[in-house]
Formats: sequence, C-alpha cells, structure tokens
Amino acid sequence: MNQPDTAAPPGNAPWTCPFCPLLCDTFGVELGTPLKLVGSDCPRARKALANFDASAGAAQPRAGGQDCDLDTAIAKAAALLAASRQPLFGGLGTDVAGARALYALACETGAICDPAHGQALMHGLRALQDRGGFSTTLAETRTRADLVVCMTEEPTAHYPEFFRRIGVGERQGVAVETLPLHGDLFDTVALLAALVAGRVSKDDARVPADLAALSARLQAARYAVLVYESGRLPAQGALIVEAIQRIVATLNRSTRAASLPLGGGDGASTVNQVFAWLSGLPLRSRAGPLGLEHEPLCFDAGRLLADGAADTLLWVSSYGPEPAPPAAGVPRIVLGHPAMRLAQDAHGLVFIPVSTPGIGSAGHLFRTDGSVLLPLRPVYEDGLPSVAEVVRRLTQAVQALKKGRVQ
Repeated sequence: MNQPDTAAPPGNAPWTCPFCPLLCDTFGVELGTPLKLVGSDCPRARKALANFDASAGAAQPRAGGQDCDLDTAIAKAAALLAASRQPLFGGLGTDVAGARALYALACETGAICDPAHGQALMHGLRALQDRGGFSTTLAETRTRADLVVCMTEEPTAHYPEFFRRIGVGERQGVAVETLPLHGDLFDTVALLAALVAGRVSKDDARVPADLAALSARLQAARYAVLVYESGRLPAQGALIVEAIQRIVATLNRSTRAASLPLGGGDGASTVNQVFAWLSGLPLRSRAGPLGLEHEPLCFDAGRLLADGAADTLLWVSSYGPEPAPPAAGVPRIVLGHPAMRLAQDAHGLVFIPVSTPGIGSAGHLFRTDGSVLLPLRPVYEDGLPSVAEVVRRLTQAVQALKKGRVQ
C-alpha cells in the first residue's frame, strides 16, 4: 500500500510541487517576489517558482497582436477551431480537470492530441502495448528495494529529489548502481538481459566484468528496481524498455524485481491517463470520421506540422513559459503561462493566459508512478481562468458556431 511521506512540509503547507512528475509534498512555499521554496534546495522547483509573482493576474488575452478581453479571445479561438479541417492539440500542460475538458473539445473538433514530449511518453506506452510490463511505485521502492539500478544514468539532473523520495541514505541496505555502458544502450541492456537469463555465461571472456557482476547482484537481490528516464531514451527507445521488462520478468522467476519509469512531466502522464479512461485509448489518438483512431507514429505532432497535415494548433502550457509552442505555419491558439513570450506571425495568434494548478488555483495530477492522484492546493489566488474553464467555454462556442451553420 502506498504511504505518504511523513515529514510535515514547512512554509505554505500542505503544498504539492507541480513542476516535476515526482509531485513532492514535503516542502513548502513562502510568498514573495518571486515565490521562495522552503525545506528543499531542488533547482527544478526553484527555477519554476521564479516565473511567478503577484502581477500574473494582470495579464491580458491577446488576439492578432492586440490586447483584448477574454470573451473576444475565446470567440476568435472558437472561430479558428470551428473552421479547422484538422486541429492539433499540443503541449497539454494541464491537470485532470483541464484534460477532461480538452477531451470533450477534441471530440467536438476531431482534433489529434499529442503532448509536448510525446515521443518520450510513447516509448513506454508502445512497449506496454506490445509486451506488457511490471512496474513499481516510489513508496514500494522506498520500503522494499535493496538494489536500485539506474538504467539511463542517475536521474538527479532532471529529478533532483528522486533519491530522497525513495529513501536512499535514510535506511541501511539499499545499494544504488548505474548501468555501465558497453557500446550503446541497446547493446548494453540486451547483453544484461542475456546474462540475467543465462543465455550468455558470466565467465565468457568477451563479457565485460562490471556487467557480469551487475547481473549477479541483480539475481542475488531481494527486490531490485530498474529505473529509467523516458526522456533520455533514443529513437526506438521502446525496444530498450522491452529489454528492461525482459530482465524484470526473468528475475521474478526466482526473486522480486520491477521497473520504475520516470517521465510524464508538464501534465503529460495525467492527460494520458484521463484520455485513456474516457476513451479507452491513450494520447496520439483522435475521434475522427472513422471513429476513435490511435496512431502512435502518424499522430506525432512534429510530423503532422512538418507535413502540413494539421491546419490549426491549440497549445496548452500552464506550468511555465516553457515548453513554448512551435513556430508552426498555421494559426495558433495558446493557453499558457502569463510570462510566455510569443512572437506574432503572419498566420495570427490567440493567446489566453491561464492559471497554474498548484500555484494560482487548485487541481489534481498523477504522479510519475501512475498509482497516486495528488491534490494541488493554490499558494495564492491569481485571478486567471483555469485551462478547464477556458476549454469548456471554447467547446460551447464551437458548438454554437456549428449549430448556426447547420441552421
């Protein structure tokens, strides 16, 4: 059973940090300009908090390079979506409520949906679809694991609080190792899988000694956890994930092992879960003329824009000014952080500043391990509309425009 961290968060508590999929909830925030992180020196959280101050609520929507009110911006955005033959929803940096609203709008417009880091998300998803898998949680890793192997380098560069979250340094008997590379990652993981399965002898002189030793330690561990970052995997990374799952499956014949993928930031894993439970299909899907379609290769946002296969882009990024939308040669509707800087282009732009869940408004996000839905409590009320509110109004406006045309 998952147990929450027990340390009481300082500062503006309780607070859950929304800026990384670990969703740490054992530190807090103090009001100021900028907001100040308390109880942690996490560089990722501190950098994100620097994007917020009390002036956010004064941000204005813009359309065609001019400030306007929210009603005008929604009307212009709805006109673009209603006229679009193939909209693309990208970024998808929102929470559960925003994702539910986006799904309804996607069904209304036949939009294809792909998050900002869709390729990384698809690595694990395609491996799961093709071969299945066995994964664990942060809490179980913290309480059960005696060997943690970082398969794609140590994750602290992108997840500074990771080792603290799994209890490394707080209890005895936990060993942390990093996979030694011999050739590329494909070759190394494949050789490790062969060693663990006994298809290659550890005594073979051609086998690197450190890789043979790691396979022996994996077999001797009571509970081994193989950690990997989806964002660090190369093209065709699903093959690496499948090899990691082969190692896990082999170890579980005689001991206990699991994988722990790290990824799905900026709301990607949350939106994927919401779309999956509403439609039965994950992201890179659409409700189109043929019904529900899932195309993990064809529905890549970068591919669609490069090929001219989408004629309108709706980009959602509520957690910060990055990731910003691509400079696509199509009309763009951006629901974004107030500090987002967007150059006007010849095709026009509608920008609507939205509130950040966990800073200016409440919300919910799924943690990277996919088993825990955590509430996000606001630090202050910023006065900006939420993604869910804006998207619901967009859906109503698009429906009204279509109804008017039919009549």
